[in-house]
Amino acid sequence: MKIYKIIGLMSGTSLDGLDLAYCHIWEKNGVWEFDIKETKSVKYSSEMLNTLKNAISLSAEKLIKLHNTYGTWLGEQTSIFINVNKLDVDYIASHGHTTHHRPEMALTFQVGSGQHLANATGIKVIADFRTNDLALGGQGAPLVPIGDRMFFNEYDYCLNLGGISNVSFEVKDKRIAYDIGLANMILNYITRKVDLEYDEDGKLARSGNINTKMLEQLNSLKYYLLPHPKSIGYEWFLEEVVPIVEDNDDTIENLLHTSIHHICDKVAQQINLNFKHNKQQLLITGGGALNSFLIETLQQKLGDTTKVVVPEKIIIEFKEALVFALMSVLRVEQLTNVLSSVTGAKKDSSSGVLFIPN
Repeated sequence: MKIYKIIGLMSGTSLDGLDLAYCHIWEKNGVWEFDIKETKSVKYSSEMLNTLKNAISLSAEKLIKLHNTYGTWLGEQTSIFINVNKLDVDYIASHGHTTHHRPEMALTFQVGSGQHLANATGIKVIADFRTNDLALGGQGAPLVPIGDRMFFNEYDYCLNLGGISNVSFEVKDKRIAYDIGLANMILNYITRKVDLEYDEDGKLARSGNINTKMLEQLNSLKYYLLPHPKSIGYEWFLEEVVPIVEDNDDTIENLLHTSIHHICDKVAQQINLNFKHNKQQLLITGGGALNSFLIETLQQKLGDTTKVVVPEKIIIEFKEALVFALMSVLRVEQLTNVLSSVTGAKKDSSSGVLFIPN
């Protein structure tokens, strides 16, 4: 039985840092299984955070330079992780950091050059998982649903609350998934106004009250009326959401409280639209799963028919890195790792580009 030893790397839209997960992945009796052996999160320096956040406005020349230097930085961080834990690694699977995502223009870009990463570590790298799907007419997102299907299929729904909220579930043997809308991206934008990285456990939000005007503005965003497949990126947040936040002169507590009610309204709406049966289970991962006020609010809005399940912390924080590790294994095996039922592409694909170190 072949056991793949992979390091998955993930940097999400919430910009809270780089996640590294060293995983063993294998197939047994037709079922893929995993074991997360070691993990690490690397917080971005204020300089790196600002560089990535503002990368959308860089010239082509400066963006490519960032692509290369960030790839080398990923390699340096991965090498430290390998050396400290004395890891035996077959491949590195790197998502990179999304700076541009305009699927309506068939455009997506993740900084973090796979070649620079491979050269910095001396290990084969599989990266650029999204481009092929766009070339096939898809959204290039979400990608995590292949992992939901193969690793977490005992749950009726898998919800990820990263910078963006997205959901994944089965309908008549087809995996359906799409970006619901906002999650930590708006919460972190608000807390950074008072020099806080995030609202720990939702304590500030819990003490606030609903700003009715802001809630109506957020709930009326046109994106929510679009059919799936659909996905959003930082551009949408800057153009559509930031002006609403800035238009409402209110306390930080009230802005956070209102945002959480909006997030939960939209998630509950989508779960109820796709209702399966009583006592259905919703698995929640991503940073939002650690926000107890958000989780309590969502459970209240869902009622008794849907049970919110928050797993162990290692799954909450490193599920996406794990799934990119899985995607790299499937790429090596030349098996499907991107689902057209999710992205809207012409066909399923085995996506990702292999980079050989020099």
